[in-house]
Amino acid sequence: MDQVQRSILFSALDRYGTLVLLFVATAVLARLLSPEEFGIYAVVTAVTSIIAACFQEFAGASYLIQKRDLSRASVQTTFTITLAISAVTALVLFTFARFVARMFELDSLRQGIEVSAINLLLLPFSGTIAALFRREMQFGTLAICNLASGAAAAIVSTGLAMAHFSYMAPVWGGVAGNAVLALMLLIWRRDLDAMRPSLVDWREIVGFGLYSGAVSVVNVFYGLAPQLFLARILDFASVGLYSRATASTQIFDKLVTQVLSPVVMPAVVARSNAGGDLKAVYLAAIRLLSVVQWPFLISIAIMARPIIVIWLGPAWLEIVPLVQLLCIANLALFAACLTYPVFVAVGRVQDALISSLVSLPPSLLVIFVASFFGVHAVAASALLTLPFQAAVAVHFLGRHLRLRPSEFARSLQMSATVTALVASAVFMCATLTEAEGLSPLVGLLLTFSVAVLCWWLGLMMTGHPLLQHLHHALMGLARMVPARWPSRTAL
Repeated sequence: MDQVQRSILFSALDRYGTLVLLFVATAVLARLLSPEEFGIYAVVTAVTSIIAACFQEFAGASYLIQKRDLSRASVQTTFTITLAISAVTALVLFTFARFVARMFELDSLRQGIEVSAINLLLLPFSGTIAALFRREMQFGTLAICNLASGAAAAIVSTGLAMAHFSYMAPVWGGVAGNAVLALMLLIWRRDLDAMRPSLVDWREIVGFGLYSGAVSVVNVFYGLAPQLFLARILDFASVGLYSRATASTQIFDKLVTQVLSPVVMPAVVARSNAGGDLKAVYLAAIRLLSVVQWPFLISIAIMARPIIVIWLGPAWLEIVPLVQLLCIANLALFAACLTYPVFVAVGRVQDALISSLVSLPPSLLVIFVASFFGVHAVAASALLTLPFQAAVAVHFLGRHLRLRPSEFARSLQMSATVTALVASAVFMCATLTEAEGLSPLVGLLLTFSVAVLCWWLGLMMTGHPLLQHLHHALMGLARMVPARWPSRTAL
């Protein structure tokens, strides 16, 4: 098993373990906290998380990972700048917590925001060290630390909820989890010198961070735009329907993309620094991503009704057409997780911002106009906006990779064939399920089994490169298991 495959394995263990902890903790807290208490916690988390996501990209992980010759002074300066920004942000949050609470007409928010500001002081420590581990592809270490952090957050949240701390229980749980993460990473790294204040090369770091941070802000705002437009022009019921539909289409991101994303940037940058052919790497990557994402989303679109009935209940069947529209639109984003890392690898992070500024404003205008016609129109607008955004990103990348449209199209032919085979099989299963009156669960299990079988047959029929990668990964896993069980000792 090579380094990238091993990193993906550990990233998957990290992601899926964290999801399991989150699922269990949420199930327990749901029985200890009221919906209103959960709502207060959700608003607190939204306010602090968006701010944290924006400032973290200013001078953090991306710079440390992409730097070809990373000196100790650069690490120290990155930490110093990040700590300064986070301290100022925490102070602003603490100062304006009362104002935010008044804006939402809920004084309870104040204490939650003030406590959550502590997280911003912990993130520079954990973020800097985690970026160094990512640069070195040490994802096993990160998985252990992240799982310990998740366990600490779940235990503290549950314990405080049982002690009647109300909505503050998960808030303090989040602080405890971040504190454990920072402490474990510091102990594991044993390099406190990296935390020494420095301002060497600060102009280069700030220059990179201005573009990186701006990309983050623009994309965070765009992600929130449909809900904001719907809430302002229509009603909160429409926002609820759209957000639930969006969550359904993000299953692939949670199961696959979020596993790959931490590995993609250091892997691409390392290949670039070693003099590798980035165009070949990019084309190989989109072959692998498309043959997994396309069949997955098509299957969800076709089987949206039984999935919604089982997961959310019959009361949410209204979102079925929304899910179908968004799944089809998201087919265009199969290469989205590669765009920013490749821009960073070729030294053109500013083009990531430029491409966002070219594609997102027109997309926002389309969404804004569509919101006057209802939530279904907003979902349908994604059929225009998402392919447009993907085309703009590929255009900018193509200039640096010398990528011709014909090369891009040829690299996707096998994935399209596999997807067509899976879609045909899933459609027949869906028709059979409806005709025979099978229960949603039985129909979904039948469809899943047939889809996986047809997907595997499609890979073999086309000779898709993913087969070789799967074979190498399985062989690597086999080598990680002892070759034989210890022999029994004779008595």
